[in-house]
Amino acid sequence: MSISTDVIPSNQAFLSDNMAGASPEIAQAVAAAAAGYALSYGDDPFTGSVRHRLSEIFEREVEVFPVSTGTAANCLGLAALTPPWGSVLCHPASHINVDECGAPEFFTGGAKLVTVPGHDSKIDPDALREAVRRRAGDVHSVQPSVVSISQATERGSVYALDEIRRPATIAKDAGLRCHMDGARFANALDHLGVTPAEMTWQAGIDVLSFGATKNGAMTADVIVSFDPALASELAFRAKRAGQLASKMRFHTVQLDAYLTDGLWLRNARRANTMAARLGDGLKAIPAPNSSAARRPTSSSAACPSRQPKGFSRRATPSTTIAGRRASSASSPPSLTPPKTSTSFWTRSAATPADHRPEPARRLAQRAAAAAPSTPITLGTTCCGSGKCRRWRSAVLRETGTASGRRPAYAQHVGAGTARTACPRPLPGRG
Repeated sequence: MSISTDVIPSNQAFLSDNMAGASPEIAQAVAAAAAGYALSYGDDPFTGSVRHRLSEIFEREVEVFPVSTGTAANCLGLAALTPPWGSVLCHPASHINVDECGAPEFFTGGAKLVTVPGHDSKIDPDALREAVRRRAGDVHSVQPSVVSISQATERGSVYALDEIRRPATIAKDAGLRCHMDGARFANALDHLGVTPAEMTWQAGIDVLSFGATKNGAMTADVIVSFDPALASELAFRAKRAGQLASKMRFHTVQLDAYLTDGLWLRNARRANTMAARLGDGLKAIPAPNSSAARRPTSSSAACPSRQPKGFSRRATPSTTIAGRRASSASSPPSLTPPKTSTSFWTRSAATPADHRPEPARRLAQRAAAAAPSTPITLGTTCCGSGKCRRWRSAVLRETGTASGRRPAYAQHVGAGTARTACPRPLPGRG
């Protein structure tokens, strides 16, 4: 059985850098490492080589802990920096806050993520200055313990060096530690044109999640600690989290090849160049003509951003019988028409059938055969129950009458029904 490796054409794979393959140099290094024997649990020569290379790159001795995912790197690094009663100050759009399924709280033993706003997904220093003091020393509240920034951010923005130093200084002055999520560390480094040391420990970072998977590796990231005092705790935490691989060489041989001959920087430079090229091409595309907007249909209503102004998601044809599959059955459409000049809400049974969706035409045919048409004012007799409201509003919008009833709904929407026929009229209606 053969499996195609080109599942998605490369010129269409814009969903995520996680879709990309591995650099040939890394794949070849893994294959070579599989041919022989080596000591286990990080005592192999590849792990020692990675520690040496990273110490050279960061211009000081560092402690390294290879892991299989970026989430593991973030969460274990944070766990070593905060107690269970502490809080991690991060941006609302940060990966640890949005995309890690509560793992930071789990691995820290209960520390709380507290978000700090800021433009372009970067923490605002003034907001951080207030957050580091909030309820400090109050035994009834979690205590600010660590600041976490993403470099580059999840939105593609990059902290300049002074933008790293400012929050780090605020954190240090308040007795907090600093963590950097560097899933795309190499891309940010190439963009700024600075050294790894300048962008990390020289700016006040204590622990770095050094990403490689998104820049050419297979399944290898690494925790880099600039504080020797954290080494022992990080080692035990990595073991307890299942991140001390027995055949560690298959992680570290990827990192060793990644750091050899500047491969990691070449990959990042190419990615940045192609991203800039794509951005320039998109800017050259003319903006869509807003005057060409049409009344929403069942297809366009599935995308809220494409709906004309004045239409509510719950008041479009996609939420009626004509397109109920586009909405939740437990969320009945609103009975209040939007303030719009469209004739959609005032259409009657005399509307030509070919201007209505197929389900609406069938509804109108059943309504005409069921009973004489008796116009009724929207919302005057509906009891507000979910089933009655959905049926009634759909009938009124598609036929302009209350005659399209089924026997099960006769007590609520029968032709000529008076308000007293409904024991629970909607408040403020009629």
